[in-house]
Amino acid sequence: MLKQGKHKDADLGTAPIGRLFISLALPAIVAQVINVLYNMVDRMYIGHIADIGPDALTGVGVTMPVILCISAFAALVSMGGAPQASILMGKGKPDEAEKILGNCTAMLILIAAALTAIFLFFGRSILMMFGASDTTIVYAWDYMKIYVCGTLFVQMALGLNAFVNAQGFAGTGMITVAIGAVCNIILDPIFIFGLGMNVKGAALATIISQGVSCVWILKFLTGKRSILKIRRRNLKLEKHIVSACISLGLAPFIMQFTESALFVSFNTNLLKYGGDIAVGAMTILSSVMQFSMLILQGLTQGSQPIVSFNYGAGNIERVKKAFHLLLRIATCYSVLLWALCMFCPQIFVSIFTSDPELKAYTIWALRIYMGASLIFSVQISCQQTFIALGNAKTSVFLALLRKIILLIPLIFLLPLVFENKAMGVFIAEPIADVLAVTTTAFLFYREYKKLK
Repeated sequence: MLKQGKHKDADLGTAPIGRLFISLALPAIVAQVINVLYNMVDRMYIGHIADIGPDALTGVGVTMPVILCISAFAALVSMGGAPQASILMGKGKPDEAEKILGNCTAMLILIAAALTAIFLFFGRSILMMFGASDTTIVYAWDYMKIYVCGTLFVQMALGLNAFVNAQGFAGTGMITVAIGAVCNIILDPIFIFGLGMNVKGAALATIISQGVSCVWILKFLTGKRSILKIRRRNLKLEKHIVSACISLGLAPFIMQFTESALFVSFNTNLLKYGGDIAVGAMTILSSVMQFSMLILQGLTQGSQPIVSFNYGAGNIERVKKAFHLLLRIATCYSVLLWALCMFCPQIFVSIFTSDPELKAYTIWALRIYMGASLIFSVQISCQQTFIALGNAKTSVFLALLRKIILLIPLIFLLPLVFENKAMGVFIAEPIADVLAVTTTAFLFYREYKKLK
């Protein structure tokens, strides 16, 4: 039997909140930083390829909705299953927690097979709808047709790592991501420049690296160290487990899946109003946004096991302390991020391009796009705590609110208002952020008062 949260890495039920939070959040943040390097390193190298750099960078940027879609399905399964596994561990029911792990593993395999087939058969047409031009489609399709062949590796590496973190093994979760990212950093220049494969080399390096991570995590979750293990008898799908995981995982799924719709909306409108240079700038902006959010996501991953476990164990005071600490740290980070984007945007932009025209355009756009980044902490802290508490309905609504209800309509409406239509597209982001954060804070405060 599993003791109440006690194991080698963390005592979720009794250890001091501050020390426990740091021990879980720091490895999660490092893991997030390393994880985002998969795609960011590709873009860093691709943007500096001689002669074709700007066009190749724009082409790879068009594939982002596909990459986010694959990640979204991993989140649907893992973020629906992992919090429930933590709650059951808190209740002293490890066998039921293992059933969730087994069912989620089977779902990840089935989803990966379906996505691979869809994107291989219809990928080129999808990319044209996503904002590729006649110039950039060559690079976009070269990258995507290789990347989607590694969908199974991506699904398993991202999806199962949540169950490692859910047990409190944050250090192991970090290693899982680090192994693949280090491989990618090493392989990228070899394949892109050494073998002259350009964007194809970047995609190949990424899927090989994800494959290494996948093997590592499967070995851990079937080995002796893991409290929860993948067992063959639990791989048979059970309707009530699948439905519960999908219900709770729907919010993070919508958050990531709507990122795909968001990128399509941004890319198609920017191609219309600003051409390839505006789409190229959006590729860099999305990278900066992705990088900025990963710290916040790492912080919430550090708090999630604490909140879920103690909520399941009925220790509400520890739940509140964990949330307060999360919000304070996240707020400090968000304010610092905003200051850097407003006063030193060239720090971020120069990483991805040395082209003067693209650099100047992106610096201008970044200040607009990240204008409300100082309040990101409230949105993600409250929304992810709703998920950790098992509140699926509110989480789904908040995920829909910012992107589907607010941001995507604004992307199409604001260019009709502004004389600089591309500016109208970029400014939709901070306006939607302010409205979404206000609503999220109100709903969470109302729910927080009910915790007893």
